[in-house]
Amino acid sequence: MNFHTRKWIKPQDLNPNQTLFGGRLLEWIDEECALYSIIQLENPKTVTKYMSEIDFRSSAKQGDIIEIGIEVVKFGSASLTLKCEVRNKMTRETIITVDKIVMVALDENGKPKPHGKTKVEFVKDRLEDK
Repeated sequence: MNFHTRKWIKPQDLNPNQTLFGGRLLEWIDEECALYSIIQLENPKTVTKYMSEIDFRSSAKQGDIIEIGIEVVKFGSASLTLKCEVRNKMTRETIITVDKIVMVALDENGKPKPHGKTKVEFVKDRLEDK
C-alpha cells in the first residue's frame, strides 16, 4: 500500500473525548480517494459511489501525525475500486481500514463514463510518452 498524504492532528480535529473525530478522518479519506481517482482516471468528474464497512482499530490524539494509504483493488469499466488504511506515522499502528471504496468517472451529464484504464499509471510516465 502506498501512503500518499500525512495529516497533523490539531485541536479542531478532535471530538469531545479529545481524540480524532471519526467524521474528520472519513472526510480526509474521501478527499484522498477522490484526488487519487481523478488523477488515475484523468477525469475531474469522478465521485464516490460506495464505501464499505469502516473498521476503527485505534485512535489518534492532538499532535499525532497520521498517514493515509490507498491501494487499487480493481478497475471497472467506469469505476476504480480502492482500499484504504490510515496509520500513525510514528508508531505504524493502524487507526482505520476501509476494504472497498468505489469511485466512478462521470460524463458531462453525470452518467458513468467508461475510462478505458486497466492498470495503475503514473503521471511521470504519461509525460514521458508525450
